[in-house]
Amino acid sequence: MKHTFFRILLVTALLGPAVAAPVHAAEVVELRQPNAAKVVVKLQFRNGSAADPVGKEGLTFLTSQLLTEGGTKDMTSAQLKNFLYPMAARYYATTDKEVTTFTFEFHRDFIAKFYPVLRGLLLTPSFTQEDFDRLKSNQLNYVEQVIRASSDEDYSKFALEDQLFRGTRYQHMTRGTAAGVKSITLADVQKHYATAFGNDNLTIGLAGNYPTSFAKQVESDLKKLPKSSVKTAVPVAAMPNGVHVEIISKPDALGSAVYAGFPIQTTRAQDDFAALMVANSWLGEHRKSYGKLYDKIRTTRSMNYGDYSYVEWYEAGGSNMLPVPGVPRHANYTSLWLRPVQIAEGLRKQYPTELGDLKVGHAPFALRLAVREMDNVVKNGLSKEDFERTRTFLRSYVKLYGTTPAKQLGFLLDSRFYGRKDWLNDVDGQLAKLTVDDVNRAIRKYWQVQNMYVTIVTDDSEAQPLADVLKTNAPSPMSYANVVKAGLPQEVVAEDAQVATYKLNVTDVKVVDTKDTFR
Repeated sequence: MKHTFFRILLVTALLGPAVAAPVHAAEVVELRQPNAAKVVVKLQFRNGSAADPVGKEGLTFLTSQLLTEGGTKDMTSAQLKNFLYPMAARYYATTDKEVTTFTFEFHRDFIAKFYPVLRGLLLTPSFTQEDFDRLKSNQLNYVEQVIRASSDEDYSKFALEDQLFRGTRYQHMTRGTAAGVKSITLADVQKHYATAFGNDNLTIGLAGNYPTSFAKQVESDLKKLPKSSVKTAVPVAAMPNGVHVEIISKPDALGSAVYAGFPIQTTRAQDDFAALMVANSWLGEHRKSYGKLYDKIRTTRSMNYGDYSYVEWYEAGGSNMLPVPGVPRHANYTSLWLRPVQIAEGLRKQYPTELGDLKVGHAPFALRLAVREMDNVVKNGLSKEDFERTRTFLRSYVKLYGTTPAKQLGFLLDSRFYGRKDWLNDVDGQLAKLTVDDVNRAIRKYWQVQNMYVTIVTDDSEAQPLADVLKTNAPSPMSYANVVKAGLPQEVVAEDAQVATYKLNVTDVKVVDTKDTFR
């Protein structure tokens, strides 16, 4: 980034004559791009869903949506849409566990015309009852209906976090729980806006071609936000004793969506993270067919659409081919994502002659195969050849993370969250210095397969039989149609036999009715 430079401005303000401690104003991060036609403004607040009050789960998300989807003191939400349409400007809010980020993108020719809208949304929101009711209804519908009906893959991921962070403020989805959203009032939103979105927990990001006066104006105006009094508690996720499985029983599920994970004590803030990135990429880089999980589960056995692994939260994996900024977290975990595999009911219908008596579908075999692959790399490490090939790929691949000014700016803000200057630029240097021994040490330090959480969303016809197999560690042979079985290479047949009896350290299995999740 030839034209990149940063300006960090800390402004001290007195709280009042009775208060001696100074308040720090927002940090400002600038990404100057003299040839850009667009200006990007990102405002990242250190709150997030972990700052939701107990009993008001979903409040931070709803507040952020009301700020961007509502109006200002000067214009209603409908008037804003009409006013902005000719400018092709856009703005939106994203809420994760520890941060809420507002993004504004507009052509530099419209700075003077658009900026009053930005300022009005953040400083003088209208907070009308009509906008509140509309957005709360949408949010409640998502928590009660959409998440259970639209994507079992996302369902399993959020349900795993519910299990992994149970008892902490990370547990609930960013959109909240059914009871939490129902309890939120407009007065709650107004109070949360005044206490959680402060000048002292804000990082201002600016990118593009804009005058210095614009940067000064944004900083000056956002000083008017009050001091925040809401703090985000970072949880320490408890490592389970053994493998804890929760099976969500859902009517008419077409397959079994599997998500498994366990806490790790490293993030982008530590240099070890780059070593784990190499190991993870070899095992199951998101949406890449060279990963070991993808090769064994999809390519070789045609069990599902894809199988991947992660060393941090991956936002909207079903739609994002690359990691996106705006979801930095201090509490972290490694995970395995197995996209839905077939259930027994579907296999029986498809192959009534050879599989007509099948009781359980592919889920236990797929889970065993994935865990076994992780177990193998923990025990044996990566070869030098695999390490060199994977590292070479990653050094090029991470450069694609910042393909737009908005993404580049977003990763810069996330870097500050982790205490780094520019992680996206620094990570290449970290990767370059790595050795295969560094990577294998990190694997042994952070990865294991004896203790993990597993969430499986499956059809109600499959839930209890699947639970019985996992509870007893009963063998789970792979089920093929006869014509497929006849053409299998001998090495696949031999591996199948080993996978079918691979012992998972299962110590707890529960079947949960879908109606009882996210309540």
